[in-house]
Amino acid sequence: MDLQGEMRARVSWTLVLAVFLAFPPFQREQVEEMGFGEIFRMERMRVDPTLTQALRSRWDKEATAFVFPWGHMIPSLEDVSRITGLRVYGQPVSGYTYPCYHELAEQLLDLPVECRSSLVPRVALQESLGLYEAGKNTGESEDEYLERLSRVSRRELASEPRPQADLDLRRFLVLFLGRLLFATRGDAVHCRFLPLLEDLGEVGRYAWGAAFLAHQFDGLSASERQTSTSGFYPFLQVWAYLHLPALGRGDLTRSGLVPIARRWDSRRDTRHLADQLERLWFGSHTWGRSVVEFPVRDCFRRPGRSFRGLHDTTDWRERAREQIENWERKGKAVKSDVTTDDAYLQAHALKYGGKVYKSIRHQVDVAGEIVSL
Repeated sequence: MDLQGEMRARVSWTLVLAVFLAFPPFQREQVEEMGFGEIFRMERMRVDPTLTQALRSRWDKEATAFVFPWGHMIPSLEDVSRITGLRVYGQPVSGYTYPCYHELAEQLLDLPVECRSSLVPRVALQESLGLYEAGKNTGESEDEYLERLSRVSRRELASEPRPQADLDLRRFLVLFLGRLLFATRGDAVHCRFLPLLEDLGEVGRYAWGAAFLAHQFDGLSASERQTSTSGFYPFLQVWAYLHLPALGRGDLTRSGLVPIARRWDSRRDTRHLADQLERLWFGSHTWGRSVVEFPVRDCFRRPGRSFRGLHDTTDWRERAREQIENWERKGKAVKSDVTTDDAYLQAHALKYGGKVYKSIRHQVDVAGEIVSL
């Protein structure tokens, strides 16, 4: 993750957390009922750009999986639930997208969105929640920064249930979803979730954790020139701590807490980036050994920016009907031509060759490594 992206991710988490802590109890209870409360119990984790870059280098866009010397690995819905506490059951996060959100944003947020635009002005959104001076002051600690933001935000938020409180909650959810959970690399805050926030009593019925996992896959499958990922970065870091423990990138400091992300801290590594990447990329003895059968999966290609539907009203329940029906049937059977571990490893070696044993400085005996598996 580039330095600017790292800073943006940390600041976004602090801003969202500050508003949550500023909310009166009845608002925090609503956020809990929607299934988002667990995220706000987590410690603010340090971004590990080296780990992110190493994981991205192992992502195979075609297979939608990480490629390691011993085979494929893929984050699952169970991982999302255990690590973040997000709900992975319920209605699919789907509906309509519109070419213009001007009227909807005015109605549900009381905020300006230009005609033919789908973006909420970030500064206006933050200031509507009382975050007028969002920058960190010189010499201010992280805890002091968070406490100051919460104190200032509290002055602007409704203290009892009334229409203004609904405005506050929708604005908060747009900030939370657009700048933290489903963040993108840019600075904008998208309105695409706004139609799902019209009835606040329905928000908790959606499988936000499943949508979050799909967003992670989208981010990993983006341009190979990117070295960072979009979205809530602690998920992939803690996933690596759990499933790739030999990397030694995380410290288990709070055993027994849930969700699992609350147990871990990112380990500080002062070595040069190239040295860190060398450690993360070199050979199967570093990554560990296991064999995971990887079946054939259907792939739903998301439209690019040139897709005309992004400029028209689009019903995604219709456009992605097959995927939604699969979700409502709790998945579909998949088939694999591989019947033994040996056959799988041979096919894996033929397809990926030396890619999974790449090293910055050392030549690796690929054939010997494969035989050792």
